[in-house]
Amino acid sequence: MPVDRRYLYTQVRHDLQKKMVFVAGPRQVGKTTLAKQLPGAPKGYLNWDVPTDRDRILRGELPPSRLWIFDEIHKFRAWRAFLKGLFDSRRAAQQILVTGSARLDLYRHGGDSLQGRYHLLRLHPLSVAELGLSSAKDFRTLLALGGFPEPFFGGSEVEARRWSRQYRNLLVREEVVGLERVHDLGNLELLMIRLPELVGSPLSINSLREDLRVSHKAVANWLDIFERLYGLFRLSPLGSPKIRAVKKEQKHYHFDWTLVTQDGARFENLVAAHLLKWVHYQQDVAGRDLELRYFRDTDGREVDFVVVERRAPILCVESKWTDTDIDKSLRYLKARFPKCDAWQISATGSKDYVSRDGIRVAPATAFLTTLV
Repeated sequence: MPVDRRYLYTQVRHDLQKKMVFVAGPRQVGKTTLAKQLPGAPKGYLNWDVPTDRDRILRGELPPSRLWIFDEIHKFRAWRAFLKGLFDSRRAAQQILVTGSARLDLYRHGGDSLQGRYHLLRLHPLSVAELGLSSAKDFRTLLALGGFPEPFFGGSEVEARRWSRQYRNLLVREEVVGLERVHDLGNLELLMIRLPELVGSPLSINSLREDLRVSHKAVANWLDIFERLYGLFRLSPLGSPKIRAVKKEQKHYHFDWTLVTQDGARFENLVAAHLLKWVHYQQDVAGRDLELRYFRDTDGREVDFVVVERRAPILCVESKWTDTDIDKSLRYLKARFPKCDAWQISATGSKDYVSRDGIRVAPATAFLTTLV
């Protein structure tokens, strides 16, 4: 199941014809590998973390290649002004690709001086559809090893756990320290260790504040940092006049779902990551106005995931570890939004049918192969 080229490769080549392209995503997700596969990439590649490349960037001595690739340049404080100058004065047919492990559309925003000059494409971990997985065995491998290329293709659960532990440490010790002003790294690391235990449940900043004995502001800021650096992502609840939905409680998930040790929660995290990958792809490539949310109302009904387009639910997904009766909350939501495509998927189950009210019950791979 090797992947010769990542799913964004063709779109990157297409978008480079007209604008700069920003490829953002978690560290070690494959951004540099994708960039170096582009025609002419080896001659035009510059990495801000490499001292000789950094000197060339600062001196303005750029390679005489048609394609310039700037890796991790968001760590340069004046990176936006630098890229704006390059783009506005570029030679005919000059192409500029920027890759980074932070949310380049938000990082050090301060007014987007690059507006209209770039396309943003977000690269996600490997998924069922991208890998072409179909068997239950292959799916369990992805669930166990995660979607990052190095541990997945390594094929060892022990090495995957070692990689995941090191990855978490590097995220805090290198990415956060290099890009953010954080002094209490000890509690920041404790927060990163605590968060996987809370996946799938409403995220209470107040409870975390009490556990860590720090301020509400500090915890909120640390969560924002982890989100900006692709350590995690958060979902807001669906709100609609038709339902008595909760309005503030968010849930969170990790791009590295192997951090989550409990089987059901890890599976839910994997599904969340797959759905977010599809939503971002539809936003970045097709220009669709989609959001990934979840449903929870004041009566305690909850559905794991709801994809919304222009405020209307178009897809509802409930994840279960094994075969079980259709969830009552999913039936409730489907009844109120009958045009919404509804799935109940299981990690280990085998049932595959459509209910009388139009809900598809199926093994996870049947649904996940329809994404990207």
